[in-house]
Amino acid sequence: MKVLVPVKRVIDYNVKVRVKADQTGVDLANVKMAMNPFCEIAVEEAVRLKERGVATEVVVVSIGPLQAQDTLRTALALGADRGLVLQTDSDVQPLETAKLLKAVVEAEKPDLVLMGKQAIDGDNNAVGQMLAALLGWPQATYASKLVVEGGKALVTREVDGGLQTLELDLPAVVTADLRLNEPRYASLPNIMKAKKKPIEIKPAADFGVDIAGRLTVLKVTEPPKRAAGIKVETAADLVAHLKTAGVL
Repeated sequence: MKVLVPVKRVIDYNVKVRVKADQTGVDLANVKMAMNPFCEIAVEEAVRLKERGVATEVVVVSIGPLQAQDTLRTALALGADRGLVLQTDSDVQPLETAKLLKAVVEAEKPDLVLMGKQAIDGDNNAVGQMLAALLGWPQATYASKLVVEGGKALVTREVDGGLQTLELDLPAVVTADLRLNEPRYASLPNIMKAKKKPIEIKPAADFGVDIAGRLTVLKVTEPPKRAAGIKVETAADLVAHLKTAGVL
């Protein structure tokens, strides 16, 4: 069974994001980049499927600049077998991303697409659902547990009322939530081995998808600074302050 894992290169979640002075976007100059945390969870789950003998190959794919190779090397060090970069310097939007991934799926013919539920930069939470719709495949989102056997995937997902379990016929698209697993740290020997694993680079333009985008960012601003709080001595003081603020 082949598992395809799309991964995205984003600003490291430990870095404080800064907005450009002209408010046209986020400043990426000299900023540490890393694999999207949800994508890392998806890679870990795919590698675990391989370790259990369920999957035979794990392929990771990323859409972005040549530097996306570094992100794929991280995935290869975690246990993926090979990588593919769809090279473009454009900021590819969710629908175009899903269309590009559809072309990759048609070429690679995986049995399972396992991906993060969202990227922490755009927070769109849309590509997995769009990809499943374009492929006509069953999907399960926000997976907190995944069992694959007998040509089916059993997915437990968190919903408002508790847990929901879905049974999907493969091939299918599954998006990973935080509680699916805790990704391992790449060992030094595996990091060295990852340098020898193949990464194929193809221009995104070769896939026949218009990635010009249909959405325009008008302005990006930082959230307003929160006012300092105060301490009160008694519950009566709290009520009085809330009345003064118009809350009560």
